[in-house]
Amino acid sequence: QVQLVESGGGLVQAGGSLRLSCAASGRTFSTDTMGWFRQAPGKEREFVAAIRWSGGNTGYADSVKGRFTISRDNAKNTVYLQMNSLKPEDTAIYYCAADRNPSRAAADWVYWGQGTQVTVSS
Repeated sequence: QVQLVESGGGLVQAGGSLRLSCAASGRTFSTDTMGWFRQAPGKEREFVAAIRWSGGNTGYADSVKGRFTISRDNAKNTVYLQMNSLKPEDTAIYYCAADRNPSRAAADWVYWGQGTQVTVSS
């Protein structure tokens, strides 16, 4: 099992920044990809960004490219999501996820955190 704990959500004005953290523990050697998803009320959970523990390859949704940056600290087993130039439409619950080599579909990811709320006011 892999345990994921997110932190760093909150309320911010449009144009502001937040940094989310996701600390992984347990059988982390069984996963190589860490990702962030988000889910707004009444909408499906959508891919935001992902990173490989090995090599550091990253991927982003078009909606956040150029504004969000995913990074990792292998020594701390922690992944970060730096969110800049936030917009009201970024408001959602943000979830950390982990798996070996998943696609961008949420259904492909096995391990999930409990989520952290991000609210962007206009």
